[in-house]
Amino acid sequence: MSGAVFFIAIRYLLGRAKEGGRYLRGAAAGIAVSLVPIVVTLIVADGMIRGITDRYLELGTGHVQVYDFAGAESLEEIKGKVAAQEDVRGAWIEWQGMGVLVGGKGKAGASIRAIESGFWEDEGASAFLEVVSGDARFEADNEVFLGEALAESIGAEAGDTVRLMTVRIANDGRSVPRMTPFKVKAVVSSGYREIDALWCITTYVAGKRIFAGAESASNSFLLLKINDPYKDADSCVRSLYALLGAGYGVYTWKEMQLAQYSSYESTRQTLLFIMALIVIIAAVNVSSATSMLAIERQKDIAALKAAGASPAFTSRIFVWAAFITGLVGAVAGIAAGLCIGLSINPIIRALEAVINFFMFGFSAGRFKLLDPNYYLEQFPVIIDWLTILIIGVFTVLCSIVASYLPARRAGTLKPLEILRKL
Repeated sequence: MSGAVFFIAIRYLLGRAKEGGRYLRGAAAGIAVSLVPIVVTLIVADGMIRGITDRYLELGTGHVQVYDFAGAESLEEIKGKVAAQEDVRGAWIEWQGMGVLVGGKGKAGASIRAIESGFWEDEGASAFLEVVSGDARFEADNEVFLGEALAESIGAEAGDTVRLMTVRIANDGRSVPRMTPFKVKAVVSSGYREIDALWCITTYVAGKRIFAGAESASNSFLLLKINDPYKDADSCVRSLYALLGAGYGVYTWKEMQLAQYSSYESTRQTLLFIMALIVIIAAVNVSSATSMLAIERQKDIAALKAAGASPAFTSRIFVWAAFITGLVGAVAGIAAGLCIGLSINPIIRALEAVINFFMFGFSAGRFKLLDPNYYLEQFPVIIDWLTILIIGVFTVLCSIVASYLPARRAGTLKPLEILRKL
């Protein structure tokens, strides 16, 4: 009997328009159209979050940071044994502080990063660091890399000399300004301006010099990179605590940027929730399509009932028709969404080119769909197959639930009443 139910449901979906098939096909098309933006949004959101996160991990916070609170050993002394751990890919000491950078066209606050130069040669950092101008290799301790936005704000270019003003504490407790000249070796970008907007990067040796006497206004830590920061960060922290003992603070990238990454995830969930409402609305169309199909197939219902079909058998035909409709719509919509999502970067570039052509002609385009001040201009394509499967199952379930009442009504129709009306 189940085979007969499935066969009849397929016939209804593929049947001629005047026999009611157009209603189910229209509902399937509506579901497919509603799923395309959901899948594309999921791919774009995951790609954007992953792209920004990777840049923070590889160019900013690192994967794990170790702080010496006890002062029993210097960071230089523990660096060797920490770097020797099996899952640690690299270890570098970094000083961080704030200062004022003075250039030819003005001055601006700067975030000073004095880190061992090997950090920038790491495969992760080199993959995301873009050299806008100059050469991103330190040759002397009086050289700096500047973030692109900071360089623009003070009018500095590669090869220029800038002055960095910091503060040190004199012996009598007074704050004394210190002015240090640096040569701009390179102007760099991370591809996401929020990360590098205030970057003033110098060598670790230079950092120790400019922060001498200003330890209270700066901080130093051991920055680590591990083999898989998304899976192994917590286990790395446990092993480091066992290695170093008390007096040290060890923090993963998730702890250091908890608020920011929680915000990203909340935004993603909100977008998916809003898009899910569209799927529910599309599923309501399945209910309407099932009702209209039942009206147009009343002769079939009467014939089946006269032949001895039970109400449950008749209802199952329309439930199966709704199930197949939802399944076809889900598969078509997800497939179309994946095709668009996989090509989202070329599509964005093409749209920018078209818009720039109509706005500015053949001159250099200035319009960007994704503002680099807030978004990545290009991001990795991340496909969350589990979430896509959940979306597909949710869509089919909504179609089945929406069709239940009209299918139940169709099953309770009496053949004599149907024939009397015809």
